[in-house]
Amino acid sequence: MTMVLLREVPVPSPVHRLWAGTKMVAVFLISMLVLFQPSWPVLGLIAAFLIVVGAIAHLPPGTLPRLPWQFWALMSIGLFTSAPAGWPAVVHYVQTMIFALLLLVSSFLIAWTTPMGEIAPALAKLAAPLRLLRIPVEEWAVVVALTLRGLPLLLDEMRILRAARKLRPNGGLLQRATDNALMDILTAAMAVSTRRAGELGEAITARGGTGQLTAYPSAPGRRDAVALLVVIAICVAAVAINHFV
Repeated sequence: MTMVLLREVPVPSPVHRLWAGTKMVAVFLISMLVLFQPSWPVLGLIAAFLIVVGAIAHLPPGTLPRLPWQFWALMSIGLFTSAPAGWPAVVHYVQTMIFALLLLVSSFLIAWTTPMGEIAPALAKLAAPLRLLRIPVEEWAVVVALTLRGLPLLLDEMRILRAARKLRPNGGLLQRATDNALMDILTAAMAVSTRRAGELGEAITARGGTGQLTAYPSAPGRRDAVALLVVIAICVAAVAINHFV
């Protein structure tokens, strides 16, 4: 099954019907919880909660990215270097890795259950009070939305360029010695990204400018209030468990 990264999984579910801003607030609350209470009970409860949310969202198992062996190798090296400092250092390292993975998965849950067109309007509405400080809220929301929308396209281009390069003949010994695969792929990716950015800018201008990206009519509803109450209850329960354990 194909890995899905920063793209919506188009399946009907209660999580998909939630407002994008509600999911962002929920991820923020979870992030603050595991940041200030990174204990094993809290990490375990949040991990179980994310699994339940993924099941309610009807996300297939293939949605989870398959991490490359280099990632596991780096984790093993970090674990090995922490061992001489003693058992507390190893435990702290493992907790930090689990903390990072939980934040990554919770952020991915937003992308897997939310159309990219709803991200910018939700960000603009959540950050609306900052307009009193003359902060360009709409521009920031547009930048974030375009980044999230463009990153999957860039990853696809990188995969295509890598596959195309593998089909090239190896050539002679001198060519293989002077060949730089990473530099070739990065150069081609920059050229393709520049072309796509120009095309995207022309398309946005033709549709009325960047203001249309934040003009999506979205607002929280009753189900969003219930979802936030559930997340707050989970956070309070985690803090209570961490206090009494």
